[in-house]
Amino acid sequence: MGTIRNFEDLEIWKMARELVNLIYSDFRNCRDFTFKNQITSAGISVMNNISEGFCRNSDAEFRQFLNISKGSAGETKNMYYIAEDLTYITTETAFDRRNRCQGLLNGASSLMKYLKSCK
Repeated sequence: MGTIRNFEDLEIWKMARELVNLIYSDFRNCRDFTFKNQITSAGISVMNNISEGFCRNSDAEFRQFLNISKGSAGETKNMYYIAEDLTYITTETAFDRRNRCQGLLNGASSLMKYLKSCK
């Protein structure tokens, strides 16, 4: 992995940014404000924890924030099951978004392993 100087250069941050924009688009007209707030907050948490961890002073702290980001990605993935079950979105959209969440989970895990190996 080459030297990354800005969190905006991280592929998982870019993926999280796309997901946040999709969440806002998917639930723009959702009148279930409790649901909408929860899934939006979870998606934002994925993105924020990646950037916050990157800006910390150590790889260990970054790994900790990536782990929090993974939890939020898991929550977001779960919320898309709920959205599908409540027919807030189509099955196809839910499937795509869950796959994107899984990609974030996998990417964060890979980056955590890499950072641990750099000791």
